[in-house]
Amino acid sequence: MSRLEQLARGIKEQAAALGFGAAGIAEVGPSPYGGFLQRWLDEGHAGKMEWMRRSAAERRDPRARFAWARTAIVVSSPYLPYRGDRRAQQGLARNVARYALGEDYHDVMGTRLRRLAEFLAAEKPGIQMQPYVDSGPVLERDLAARAGLGWFGKSTNLIGPRGDSWILLGVILTDAELPVDRPTADHSGACTASIDACPTAAIREPYRVDSTRCISYLTIELRGTIPAGQHKDLDDWVFGCDICQEVCPWNRKVQPTADVAFHPGAHLETATLADLMGLDATRFEARFRRTPLSRSKRRGLVRNALIVAANTGDGRALDAGQVCLEDSDPVIRATAARSLGRAGGRLREAIGRARSRETDPEVRQDMDEALDA
Repeated sequence: MSRLEQLARGIKEQAAALGFGAAGIAEVGPSPYGGFLQRWLDEGHAGKMEWMRRSAAERRDPRARFAWARTAIVVSSPYLPYRGDRRAQQGLARNVARYALGEDYHDVMGTRLRRLAEFLAAEKPGIQMQPYVDSGPVLERDLAARAGLGWFGKSTNLIGPRGDSWILLGVILTDAELPVDRPTADHSGACTASIDACPTAAIREPYRVDSTRCISYLTIELRGTIPAGQHKDLDDWVFGCDICQEVCPWNRKVQPTADVAFHPGAHLETATLADLMGLDATRFEARFRRTPLSRSKRRGLVRNALIVAANTGDGRALDAGQVCLEDSDPVIRATAARSLGRAGGRLREAIGRARSRETDPEVRQDMDEALDA
């Protein structure tokens, strides 16, 4: 066994010791999906995610930014915190995608990935490296598939070789000429479960997702007002969506992870929709700063909670949401008007009072349409 082969084996053993579920190595170079990515962007499927467009060249080939990169070490972390009906969970844990229930995976995996990089630096002094956990201009799923960590399901989720899409990915780009692993064959067959189950038809066809229809995009990546016609699409999801994974046959036998970092935290299990309505910036930061929910910002989380309260008929949350009609954020005020307007009754009177004081013309229009509905 050559020195580099020994190093590759050592990397995988160290990754397992650090708590990663799997590790593989892929060659860095032009992605076979580069053309698809550009067409996907040109067709507008990225929505408002401008960072995808700005970094398209690097995503097609990481060497556009890291000319020294030769191989990518790709690791996965299983994160499934529980099995069964999410609506049996406590508090807001039932309304949040499973990956976001515990600590921020960027922090959890980032710490472990840095330790793996330290191991690599000690074994090969002078090596160049760049680690990323869902934060850099790389196509992690493409690299993971090339590294043998799984195949693409028709929902575009990566399905691990043991049949598990409940995984998170991390990457270390390096200049080391490490031996690469073989890709895994696609085992999805004729299954269309994820396509059939998607409530917003976001999976337009096998392996093509229109982000602008996706509940995860609407609740997390869309920073402004969610179009009124899409409010009901959220159903009861406050952050993210798991439906395409819940129905995937490959996930039927997956066991919950023992890693407590991904288990539901008290910040969700003891909270309700009504609790989110009065969150100011300070309390939002204190409760969600070290969690994935910080990604949506205070605006997004309160906005989503208002929509879900109307979708589910949560009277307590809607009552609490009246304070949002006076919020400093116009997106929250507009969403509050739309959501409270759907409830009718005395809540419509609250909208009328707020309308008389509203100075933002776009918010006034939302209030008028809510009152006319």
